Amino acid sequence: MAKTILFNKPFGVLSQFTDQRSPTPRPTLSAFVDMPGVYPAGRLDRDSEGLLVLTDDGKLQARIADPKNKLPKTYLVQVEGAPTQADLQPLRDGVKLKDGPTRPAKTRLIEPPALWTRDPPVRYRKSVPDSWIEITITEGRNRQVRRMTAHIGFPTLRLVRWQIGNWKCDNIPSGEWITAPDFTGS
Repeated sequence: MAKTILFNKPFGVLSQFTDQRSPTPRPTLSAFVDMPGVYPAGRLDRDSEGLLVLTDDGKLQARIADPKNKLPKTYLVQVEGAPTQADLQPLRDGVKLKDGPTRPAKTRLIEPPALWTRDPPVRYRKSVPDSWIEITITEGRNRQVRRMTAHIGFPTLRLVRWQIGNWKCDNIPSGEWITAPDFTGS
């Protein structure tokens, strides 16, 4: 029987169990996940938060992580500025980044979501508004969502992966994990 868990990764935690590259130890999955034999299916940057799937099932890991499978991944993104629908259209069409064009993304402006408190908090500036966007992509290049929002002129302040396929991180407190329900992929 395969083991699969859903982990709500906090800000500042590496998506791996050890940190051998830094002379100063950084927080890793080992401080939060005590289930042996599971490994991350994909990555989530240290400065991003939210849903990370860990499994001992190699086929499931490939299905989640490999961009050729076009598995939808949804992010809640706090950006600097106040984008309009017209500002989001390039993301819907696909933008050209340094490593090539992105697939079209589903995007919509959303109200600030009810999320856990981030430590440290996102910087706040009275003179610059911020907004929230829900972005769903079907690939997962290095820092892709951050590069996409920067490309359209709205730098990312906070990035939370909310959903992978049918799995969501709602009701999973930051730093906690649960056993995953069956995976349907969409």
